[in-house]
Amino acid sequence: MKIQNVHISIHGLSFVDKDDQKLTLSEALKKIFVRIGSYFLDLQLYLLWGVGYLPSHFLRNLIYRLSGVKLGKRATLHMGARFYNPRLISIGEGTIVGGGVFLDGRAPIKIGKHVDIASEVMIYNSEHDLTSPIFKATQEPVTIGDYVFIGPRSIILPGVTIGDGAVIAAGAVVVRDVPAKAIVGGVPAKEIGQRQIGELNYRLGRARLFQ
Repeated sequence: MKIQNVHISIHGLSFVDKDDQKLTLSEALKKIFVRIGSYFLDLQLYLLWGVGYLPSHFLRNLIYRLSGVKLGKRATLHMGARFYNPRLISIGEGTIVGGGVFLDGRAPIKIGKHVDIASEVMIYNSEHDLTSPIFKATQEPVTIGDYVFIGPRSIILPGVTIGDGAVIAAGAVVVRDVPAKAIVGGVPAKEIGQRQIGELNYRLGRARLFQ
C-alpha cells in the first residue's frame, strides 16, 4: 500500500521521493521539514502579493523590508511585484522598479544603484536542466550593475550579470552577460549598440504616486 511518499508493507514503513527513490528516515524527515517551511513561505508570498497592491510606496516598502527584501535609500517598487523568495533580493539606492515585475529570489538577485526597471520585467534565478533525466532544477544568482535600464516585458535568465550603464531593450530575453554600457535586444538578446555617455552620475525622477 502506498500513501503519497510512504510505502506500507508487511516489512513496515518506507519512504520514497517523487521519483520513487527510497529515502532513509533522516532524509525523509529533512524533506518533511523543508516542505513545512515551503508551506509557510507560500503563505508569506500570498500575503506579499496582496501587499503589492497597496497604493502606498511607504507601506509597501516597509512590509517588503520586514519580509527580507533589502531596499536602499529612496529605492521603491511600483504596484504588483511578485517574488519566490524575498530574502535573497537586494535593490540599491535610488532604484525604481516598475509595476507588475517578477523578482525570483530563489538565488540572490543583486540590483545596483539608480537602476530603472520598467513594467512587467521578469528576473529568474531558477530553470530546469533539459539534459537531466529527472528534469532537475538549477539555481544561479543574477547581478545587475548601477545605472542600468531594463525595458518593459524583458526577461533576465539565471546566472546573468549586467554591467553598469547597460540597456536592455523592451521584450529582450537575456541569456548571457551584458557588458557595461552595451545596448542589447532581441530573443536571445544580442548587442545592438553602445550607450554614448560618459560618467554615470544621474538620478532618476520620482516614483508615480498611488502606483
